[in-house]
Amino acid sequence: MTSNRQPVLRSVTVAAIATMTGALADAPKSYADDPPMHQVTYTVSAKSPIYADIYYGDQDPAVFSDYSHNNYQFTPNIQADIAPGKPWTMQVMLANPDQWAVVTASTGRQQGTPQFHCDLAVDGVVKVSKDGPRGVLCSLRIW
Repeated sequence: MTSNRQPVLRSVTVAAIATMTGALADAPKSYADDPPMHQVTYTVSAKSPIYADIYYGDQDPAVFSDYSHNNYQFTPNIQADIAPGKPWTMQVMLANPDQWAVVTASTGRQQGTPQFHCDLAVDGVVKVSKDGPRGVLCSLRIW
């Protein structure tokens, strides 16, 4: 007497494994899957008072093409009064500051040479410091 139980059991097992695998593939993303965030601090100062034009990176693009097609979405522009003892500072959280941390300041259309200085710190450690007479760029990557 032959038994048909083994093929039926085998097909049920295969179906169960396929169902479980599909369920795992559709499982929601765990926070443990997210990359660790880093506190990035941008500071821009000047030796002479100036109304500065500042751009800074405030978020990580999902892919470079997103940044390439609309970089202003990821680098807000603000204007700030900067003077000796009155720097502009901004803190943001980035997953990949080596790629996306950037701050730039310029005089825009204003006259004068304010002698800008910028600092870019990651998790409390200054990584880049630069100076420029009418504009300055601090970044961890080469643009």
